[in-house]
Amino acid sequence: MRSLFVRLLTSSAVVAVCSITATAWLAANSTSGAIQREQGQTLASDAQINNSLLGYASRHPDWSGVAATVRDLAAANSRRIALTTEKGALIADSAAAGTPLPARVSAVVDPLAVDVTLVPGAAEDRIDPRAVGPFLLPDRDRVRLGKAADAYAVCMRRTGQAVRTTVSHTGRPFVTTTGEGVPREPSPAPAVTAPCDAVTFNTPTRTEKSALKQLNLLVGRCLKGKGAERGSVGLDFTWISKEKRPAPAAEPGQTISSCIVTARKEQLDPYVAPAAYLYIGSPAEATGPRIPLPSIAGAALLVLVLTVGVSVMAARRLVGPVNALTHAARRMRDGDSSARVQVRTTGEISELATAFNEMSEHLQRMEEQRKAMVSDVSHELRTPLSNLRGWLEAAQDGVAELDPALIASLVEELLLLQHIVDDLQDLALADAGKLRLHLEPVHLGDLLDQVATAHRGRAEAAGLTLATGITGAPTLTADPVRLRQAIGNLVTNSLRYTPTGGHVTLGARQDGDHVVIEVTDTGIGIRAEHLPHVFDRFWRAEKSRNRRTGGSGLGLAIVRDLAEAHGGTATAASTPGVRTTFTLRLPTRP
Repeated sequence: MRSLFVRLLTSSAVVAVCSITATAWLAANSTSGAIQREQGQTLASDAQINNSLLGYASRHPDWSGVAATVRDLAAANSRRIALTTEKGALIADSAAAGTPLPARVSAVVDPLAVDVTLVPGAAEDRIDPRAVGPFLLPDRDRVRLGKAADAYAVCMRRTGQAVRTTVSHTGRPFVTTTGEGVPREPSPAPAVTAPCDAVTFNTPTRTEKSALKQLNLLVGRCLKGKGAERGSVGLDFTWISKEKRPAPAAEPGQTISSCIVTARKEQLDPYVAPAAYLYIGSPAEATGPRIPLPSIAGAALLVLVLTVGVSVMAARRLVGPVNALTHAARRMRDGDSSARVQVRTTGEISELATAFNEMSEHLQRMEEQRKAMVSDVSHELRTPLSNLRGWLEAAQDGVAELDPALIASLVEELLLLQHIVDDLQDLALADAGKLRLHLEPVHLGDLLDQVATAHRGRAEAAGLTLATGITGAPTLTADPVRLRQAIGNLVTNSLRYTPTGGHVTLGARQDGDHVVIEVTDTGIGIRAEHLPHVFDRFWRAEKSRNRRTGGSGLGLAIVRDLAEAHGGTATAASTPGVRTTFTLRLPTRP
C-alpha cells in the first residue's frame, strides 16, 4: 500500500510540475510576443510623435505655442510627452505639474539634425524637408505658379505624355513625367518639347532669388580659400558649376556638399525652433509594473505545495480503505471468517468493500454449514457403527448368539449405513455439478404408479391408504430414475409422519410450460417456523434426532437438489394436524 501511496503522490507531483512548466512556457511565449508587438507599436508611436514635433519645429522659430500640440499627441497615443531645453528647462509636458520626468531622453527634436533612428530614410544632410525658412513662397506666388503648372501639365498631356503635378514644402509646384507607372524624380525644369513652355513656373521668384543669394553668400564664405570650382547653388540645393574644366583630383566632392549643408543650417537657424529633448513615457508605466520573476516562482511553488497537499489527502483517503481490505483478507486467510470492512466512503472502493463483506458472509455461512454437516454425518454414522460393533463384540465374547433375529438387525444397520453413504454421494455430486441426468420423455401416470406400487406394502403395513391421481395428460422430459428417487423420498417422508388411518396421495398436472407433481399426506404436519428448514441437510423437527422416527435427514435435501438439477424447484406447505403438501415444479423441457 505504501507503494500505491508513493505512486499516487509522485504522479500528482509530476502532473503539477508539468502543468506549471507548460503554463509558464505558454505565458512566457505569449508575454514575449506581446512585448515584441508592444515594442513595435511603441517605436511606431515614438516615430510619429517625433515626426509631428519636427514638423512644428520646422515651421516655428521657437517652442512657445507647442503645448497644445503636445497635449493632442499625448491624448492620441495614450503616452506622456514632455519637452525640455538642452539645459533641462521644461518647455511643455502633458502630465500634471511636478510629475518627475522619465528616466531617459527618448530623442532630440532638432529639424537641422534629424534623428535617423526615428526617421528612417531621412536626407543625407539630416535637415527636415519641412524646414524651408526664407524659401517659403507667399500666397500670391503659389497661386501664380500653380496656374502656370496646371497649364503646362495640360499642354504636356496633349502631346501624349503622362505627367503628375506635386507641390513642395516651399509651395513651388513640380510637373513630373511618368513612365510605365514609375514617376521620375521631381525636376523644376523638365525637358519638354515645344510648344509647351515651362519657363513661366520654372523661373525663380523674387523670394527664392533673395533666399538663393543669401545661401550662395554663405556657401561662398565657407568655400573661400579651399580652391573649389566656381558655381552656385540652385533651387534643388545642388551645385551648378560655371567652369568647363574638370575639377582637380585633389578637390574632394564632399567639400562643396559640406559647405552647402553648413550654409543651409546657418540660413535656416533663425526660422526653426532650437533643439529640444523629447521625453516619452512607456506604455508599461501607464498600465503598471510587470510581475517580477520571484513572484512568478513563488506562485508556482504555492501551486505545487497545494497540489501535493491535496494529493496526500486524497491518497490517504484512497489507501486507507485498501489497507483495511488487505488486513481483513489476511484475517480471513488465517481462518477468521468473521472479518469485515467498515468503509464510510462511496464509489468504487465502497462497492469493493461491500462485495468483500458479502463474500466473507458467504464463506462464513459455508464454513458453518460444513462444520454442521461434518457433525451431522459423524452423528449419523456413529450410531449404526456402534450398534454393529457392540453386537459383533458381544457375539465374539460369547455374550450373544448370532441367531437369525440378530443377523437381521445387523443387516438392517448395514443397509442404513449404505443408504446414508449413497445419499451423501448424491449430494456431493449435486454440489459439484456432476449429477448426471439421462433425459427422456416420461409418462407421469406410469411413473407415479411405479412409486405407489413400491411403497404400497409399507403403507398397508402401517394402516395407511396410498393413492395416485393425474389431471389431464402432462408431458415431461426428465430422468425417470432420478425423478422416481425424488418422489420416492417424498412418499417415504409422508408415510413416516402420517398416523394409522391416514392418506397419502400422489398427483400431477400441467401448468403452462411446467409440470407440477404433488405428494399430499394427512400427517402431523410441519409448524410454520420449521417450513424454511425442511429441505436442509440433517435437519429434523425433533431435537432428539431419533433416526427411527426422523430418518437420516438427507432425503428432502436430495429432493431439492434433484429438482434444481432438472431446472425446477421443491417447496412445502403445511397445516399442522391437517395436511402437508410437497410440490415439485419442473419445466416441461429442462
